[in-house]
Amino acid sequence: MPSRPSATRRTVLRGAALTPVAGLGLAACSAVGEGATAPDATPTAPVALGADSEVPKGGAKLYRNENVVVSRAADGSLKAYSTICTHAGCPINKLSGTTLVCPCHGSEFDALTGKVVQAPATEPLHELPVQVKNGRIVAGPAA
Repeated sequence: MPSRPSATRRTVLRGAALTPVAGLGLAACSAVGEGATAPDATPTAPVALGADSEVPKGGAKLYRNENVVVSRAADGSLKAYSTICTHAGCPINKLSGTTLVCPCHGSEFDALTGKVVQAPATEPLHELPVQVKNGRIVAGPAA
């Protein structure tokens, strides 16, 4: 029976060095726990976000701690969206102009409409009720 050549030291060390890197790659591509959502995801009750004056016409403001973005149309009307990415459930933590950028896989969303502007996400952000009470923006169910 012919014997198989034994692995060289270099081959063994190379394999050992690549194993942790492969594991990190798989972890980065997985969702926030199988079937789970991000902690403190979408508000389940009204959340006071900030002063009405913080959101300019044609602009948006990201409220990272509450996972909400609020935008104001040119006519002054407000819209609010959950900033939990619809692709893998990651909290979006970057707003560039009026574009939300997900740190996990690079999905981008329009903060004015909630629509996807760059994949891999295919579903728009979830819209939340929003209103102004006593000069403060309040978003979430029953807002």
